[in-house]
Amino acid sequence: MPFIPHTATELQAMLDVIGIAAIEDLFQEIPPQLRCGTLNNIPAAINEAQIAGLMRQRAREDGQPLCFLGAGAYQHHIPAAVWQIATRGEYYSAYTPYQAESSQGTLQLLYEYQSMITSLAAMEVSNASLYDGASALAEALLMAVRANKSSKSKRILIPRALHPTYRKVAQAIVHNQGLELVEIPFDMVNGNTSIGALEPYVGQDITALVIPQPNFFGILEDVAALTNWAHSNKALAIAVVNPLALAILQPPGNWGNKGADICCGEGQPLGIPLSSGGPYFGFMCTKKDYLRQMPGRIVGATKDRNGKIGYTLTLQAREQHIRRSKATSNICTNQGLMVTAATIHMALLGSTGLAQVATACHNNTNELSQQLTTIDGVTKLFKRSIFHEQVLQLPISAQNCLKALSAHGILGGYALAPDYPELGNSMLVCATELRTDQEISLYRDTLARIITSQNLGSCHIPPIIN
Repeated sequence: MPFIPHTATELQAMLDVIGIAAIEDLFQEIPPQLRCGTLNNIPAAINEAQIAGLMRQRAREDGQPLCFLGAGAYQHHIPAAVWQIATRGEYYSAYTPYQAESSQGTLQLLYEYQSMITSLAAMEVSNASLYDGASALAEALLMAVRANKSSKSKRILIPRALHPTYRKVAQAIVHNQGLELVEIPFDMVNGNTSIGALEPYVGQDITALVIPQPNFFGILEDVAALTNWAHSNKALAIAVVNPLALAILQPPGNWGNKGADICCGEGQPLGIPLSSGGPYFGFMCTKKDYLRQMPGRIVGATKDRNGKIGYTLTLQAREQHIRRSKATSNICTNQGLMVTAATIHMALLGSTGLAQVATACHNNTNELSQQLTTIDGVTKLFKRSIFHEQVLQLPISAQNCLKALSAHGILGGYALAPDYPELGNSMLVCATELRTDQEISLYRDTLARIITSQNLGSCHIPPIIN
C-alpha cells in the first residue's frame, strides 16, 4: 500500500467493535515460547520522507550494471502498460476464484492465459500456472508417473544439460515419492544429449524422458529424435522450454511424430522483471488424454441459458480440497499476479512481437559471441546451434573474470565450473534485445583488458576511457 490510511482513533474503534483492547490480543493464541520477543536490532522508527530517502540510497548502492547474465532468468523489455494494468486494484488483490459467479474477471483472464500458452506450445490444455519453472518440472515428473500406466519403474531420464537448479529442485521434491532420476551425459563436443547416450536404456522400463529446448548451455537439442525415442520405448516425452524461444522454434506439440506429452517451463521471460529473484511462475501444458493427471487449476468457458459466455473452474486440484490423498498435487499454486502480467504482456506483443524479441535476442547473442571470440584465448565451447545463450571457454578462471567484470559494472555471465567441473574455465553468456552494440563493444573491451591484465599477473585493470 502507498500509505496506511487509518488513524489511531479509527483503529481503536475497530478494536472496540470486535471486543479487544489492543492489536496484540489478536495473537494471544500463539504460545509465548514461539514468539520472537523483543526485536532489539530494529532501528528506531523514521518518517515517510526519511524512508523514501533511505530506499533511494540503498538502490543507488546496488547500481545498474550491464546484464549479460541469463542462466534461466532474463532481462527483457517490459512494456509500461503491463504492470500499470496488472497493479490495478481489481487485479492486484484478486485471489483464488472459488466462487465463479463473483470472479468472472479473474476466470476470464486465466482462460485467456491458458489459451495463449497452449497456442504458443501447440498443446491441447494448460493449467493456470505453478510456483516456478523448477517446481513445474517436478510436478511434470510426478504427473508422468501417474499418466504412463504401462510403466511401473518410476525411472525418468534427465539430461545433465538441463538447468542444474531444475535438477536439484526436482530431486528434492520427488525422491521421497519413489521416483528414480537417471542423469544422461551430454556430448562434450556439441553440448547436446545424443541418441547414443540413450542406447543403454533401450528396452528398459523407462517412465519418461525430459527434453530441454534450448538446454542450459543454450544448445538446441534434436527434439524430434529424442521425442520419437521416448515414444518408441513406451516413455512419455516431457518438454522443458523457454516460452520466448517457442515464438521462433518448433513448439513441443509438433516434436517428432506425435509431439511431446507434457510441456513445462519458467514464465519469467513473459513480462516478469528480474526483481531480485522472483516471484516468477511455472507453466504446464499437456495432451487432452492426460488432462485429469495435470496438477493445478483449469478454467473453462461455457454459456448460460441466456447465451451469455461464462467462466468457471472446470478442474482443480488443491491441498485444501477434499480427498487430499488423491489430489494430483499438494503443493501446486496459481501465481495469479505473475500470470496476469504475462497475459497482458503476450496480448500486447502478440505472436509477431514475441518472434521479433526472440530474433533480436538471438542476433545479439551471436554478435556478442562473435566479438568476444576475437579476444585471444576466448573460444566457443560447443559446435551446435544455439538460442539466446552461448558457452565460452576462457584462458583464465571464469569466476575470477566475472568478479573483475562486476567491479566494472558488468554482469558478465554464469561460471559453469561449480555445476560442471569438467568444463573448466567456461562461462555462459547472454545478450537479450535490450543490449546495444555499444554495450556489447564495452563488454568486449573490458573483458580483453581483464584477460590481458591477469595474464600479465597484474591485479590492477586500467579504466576504459570512452
